Amino acid sequence: MKVFITQELPGNVEEILRRKGFEVDVYRKNKIIPKKELIERAKSADALICLLTNSIDKEVIDSFRKCRIIANVAVGFNNIDVGYAKSKGIVVTNTPGILDDATADLTLALILACARRLREGDIYTREGKFKAWMPQLLLGIEMAGKTVGIIGAGRIGLEVANRLIPFKTKIIYYNRNRKTGFEKKTGAKRVSLNSLLKKSDFISVHLPLNKETFQILNKKNLNLMKKTAVIVNTSRGEVIEEKALIDLLRRKKIFAAGLDVYENEPRLNPELFGLDNAILLPHIGSATVETRSKMALLAAKNVINLLSGKRPVTPVQI
Repeated sequence: MKVFITQELPGNVEEILRRKGFEVDVYRKNKIIPKKELIERAKSADALICLLTNSIDKEVIDSFRKCRIIANVAVGFNNIDVGYAKSKGIVVTNTPGILDDATADLTLALILACARRLREGDIYTREGKFKAWMPQLLLGIEMAGKTVGIIGAGRIGLEVANRLIPFKTKIIYYNRNRKTGFEKKTGAKRVSLNSLLKKSDFISVHLPLNKETFQILNKKNLNLMKKTAVIVNTSRGEVIEEKALIDLLRRKKIFAAGLDVYENEPRLNPELFGLDNAILLPHIGSATVETRSKMALLAAKNVINLLSGKRPVTPVQI
């Protein structure tokens, strides 16, 4: 049986699959595989291991001759037409519960970098502008005593909240449903989305992308934020109306934003590049050796299990 992988993955995934007797084909160029080539190389595969950057739509799925599983190396799966795949008898899996710590670490790093203007400080120093200590040079914002709003109280939101406790912050959260476990562990209080935006000094976004969350943060409610607010998004770019956020940053209506994800990634709105009060990262929330290796291994385990007649470890439920 054949497994097609849309990109080289960390860890020893290829070796593990070959040891199990599978033929492995890998797209080895350091770029996103073109759709035409994806269709050509995956059509004869029994399993597809893909990334969030690969669009597995009806056209791709219809090209499969015998594919039985699409194993996404990501927690999200909005890149796959899951319902259509299931109607064709194809199982879709993802990699949840692995990248929580790595993404939470990066979220906290972005919050601190925005609050203390680390990007601006680094550029200032590298350009040889640092001549002396000055009392009003690059003044930032302290976290102690501030209110942090967590939008999305899932696993990653909880890990972020846990990391914020030693910083002496007050935590509030917005979630569709009340999370009593989240409240007990963090002391957080559930509030409405508008209330969170009004009250928070720091806002951290941890939402899945679906019909309900698409541009849930938009021109109307983003304007509720404090002028001193910092917003960080390490979930999905499409949950924020990017043009509205850019407008607020450009007009200094909020203090700063830290973004790891974008509305049309990998294409970025060029207006982002001219903003001194925005820190821009290339979707590296899970980018640690440990996490990416575990994600790849879980995807491979899902493939091995299903093609061996066993239940996959993490099938997507819709």
